[in-house]
Amino acid sequence: MNGCAIVLAFCLSGISAEGPSVAGYATIQEALDANPGKVVEVPAGDHEIHETIRIATPGGGLSGTGRIIQTDPSKAIVRIDHADGALLRGLTLTRPEGRQETEAQAVIATDSRDVTLADLRVLDNQSRSATIELRRCEDGRVVGCLVQNYQRIGVDDRTDSPDNGYAFRCVIGTGILVAECRGTLVQGNTIREDRLVATPELKRTHELGKFIKKNAVRGRLAGVRDWERGETDNWMQGTAVHIASPESTDFTRVLGNHVERAGQGFDIHADRVILAQNTVDDALIGMKAMHGSRHVVVIGNQFARNSLWSIGLMPGAASHRAKPSDDGRPASAANVDGGSIIANNIISDFGRGVTRWIWGGHPGYPLRFDHGQLPDNPPLTDVVIQGNVVYASDRDDLPAAAPSYRYAVLVEGGPTAPVGLHFSGNVFHPGSEGVSNVELKP
Repeated sequence: MNGCAIVLAFCLSGISAEGPSVAGYATIQEALDANPGKVVEVPAGDHEIHETIRIATPGGGLSGTGRIIQTDPSKAIVRIDHADGALLRGLTLTRPEGRQETEAQAVIATDSRDVTLADLRVLDNQSRSATIELRRCEDGRVVGCLVQNYQRIGVDDRTDSPDNGYAFRCVIGTGILVAECRGTLVQGNTIREDRLVATPELKRTHELGKFIKKNAVRGRLAGVRDWERGETDNWMQGTAVHIASPESTDFTRVLGNHVERAGQGFDIHADRVILAQNTVDDALIGMKAMHGSRHVVVIGNQFARNSLWSIGLMPGAASHRAKPSDDGRPASAANVDGGSIIANNIISDFGRGVTRWIWGGHPGYPLRFDHGQLPDNPPLTDVVIQGNVVYASDRDDLPAAAPSYRYAVLVEGGPTAPVGLHFSGNVFHPGSEGVSNVELKP
């Protein structure tokens, strides 16, 4: 058989000289099943699917320039399970107009090691859950992806919790979620919301913040004002990148990502996280670390046009001290917040984003160090705050204008107030009431 005949034979069987392709198979799933452990090429063009594509063999995956369109809004687009070394690369993943709102992920990878999700374009997967999710994975990588228009209107139901006791209408959804994972790299991604922009018209149209259900008894964390009026200002619940599961997620690197228009840019609930060289533009909150986030490094990031705060560290309701064994229950390790570094970050144009009106024009605080949500939460402890810049951009454009924040730094007081905050070498332009509400000790 001559060379031309060999190439022809490969093409007819759905396999190119570079590797297997979906060409020659009825569906993408059929091509994967026929080539276990191999990366199947998806060529340019639209590839409509009606079931979730499943990758369940080590080394398997999909690569190419094709656009995969999931027509069933109840189903994920791609699912990777127990497939070490699986790869998704270069594809566009989306849903057709009229079927973009979903409860499902675009991509979910579980129980796998060395999974790589690279250079994907994930468009209009408008989900109340995550658009890209890694769960119970080790050494996973989400790199160079675009996640666009990942949020939707939904309901945040907190009636089963004694801490809250109400359900309300909100903007909800997560761009990238990492949960119960170790050694994850989230790098060079763009997470952008262009559709649900936080305008007063959006709030009115969808009655955002309105309670739709309320328990008989007010929850411990529910504000009296919110409870009595049946409405909360906390309706921007969407998060660009969420590093979750504080008692199991460890060693996460979040590097060089760009976030535009989010409720929260980065929400950290994990230990040993490096958040470095990211940019967050026009988010209600730049980042926060809480619920037992220990040894978090926040270094060299740019936070612009945030409204509530840019960098916030605080204990959350899930934070707790070590618990001895008791009444048949095993002992548990401490889940506390602190031992962290906030260094060389720049916060600019604070209070000048589209979300500035949501909390009644009340100015926020670029840097916030908070007390515990509950009386028994251990305090935030031992944080180095060094070489950061809080820049009052207002004074350049309108020299006579008051800064759009009260203090550059807020340190909350009370029995669970932060302990051991160490400030040095920072440039903090004073807010309308000064640099900080407390003396900043070195």
